[in-house]
Amino acid sequence: MSTLIDGLSLGSIYALIALGYTMVYGIAKMLNFAHGDIIMVGTYAILTTMALCGFPAVAIVMAVIVCTILGIVVEKVAYKPLRGASPLAVLITAIGVSYLLQSIAQLIYGAKPQPVTLINFGHVTFGSTTLNISTLVTLGVAAVIMAGLTVFIKKTKTGRAMLAVSEDRGAAELMGIPVNKVITLTFGIGSALAAAASVFYLLQIPATSPTVGSLPGIKAFTAAVIGGIGSIPGAMIGGILLGVIEKVCMSIPALNPYTTAIEFSLLIVILLVKPTGLLGKKRREKV
Repeated sequence: MSTLIDGLSLGSIYALIALGYTMVYGIAKMLNFAHGDIIMVGTYAILTTMALCGFPAVAIVMAVIVCTILGIVVEKVAYKPLRGASPLAVLITAIGVSYLLQSIAQLIYGAKPQPVTLINFGHVTFGSTTLNISTLVTLGVAAVIMAGLTVFIKKTKTGRAMLAVSEDRGAAELMGIPVNKVITLTFGIGSALAAAASVFYLLQIPATSPTVGSLPGIKAFTAAVIGGIGSIPGAMIGGILLGVIEKVCMSIPALNPYTTAIEFSLLIVILLVKPTGLLGKKRREKV
């Protein structure tokens, strides 16, 4: 029981990160490989704020603000000038931004991992099962965030504009939708989700380093591809599935050393069976 709940909690973190990947790809048609490093920036924002004032609520709000602003700035400075460039040029730029953020963090904070104490919720016992309350908090809050995002996308005017841009950018522009503003907003929302993921990550592993976002970012991208890159429900399902599989494999001693290999093997199998991912759709290109 505890393994399943831990897996759902970890999967929620992956899902929040994967939503950033899939929203940017679905709307801007680019893979932002610097997205994982936004999480790293969020953890350092929390570390710095906690050192200055010591209030967890202020640190969390500051992380969301810093990550959102950073996401918008990165989009304006690095990606917007490449709107009409080849996908390879955008991909190389994204990798460059990723290494730039890691290098800046290393220059400011050093390369060694640093402990980050955010909130200690303690434990709760149900019968013979002992659960970390932070795990339950992660699961509950992440579920609320994902549900809120779904409602925002489907029910609000801005959300419907984002869907229109994802379907056909040219037609959306002809209908008067400000495509550039929609893309910038998408980066901002994705970065805010990454900030939330950084909070939940620190609740699970209370330490940060310049490369702390690399592996979670890669796994979240894997989750987005498994669910169907560009599909918001697919990113959620892919993240939850990957988190549960990871925790189950880690709980079995014989499989524990091969957990990461099993996760990426799952990606290969799913893409062989369904190349578009679980909920992905084939797009017809008009000639």
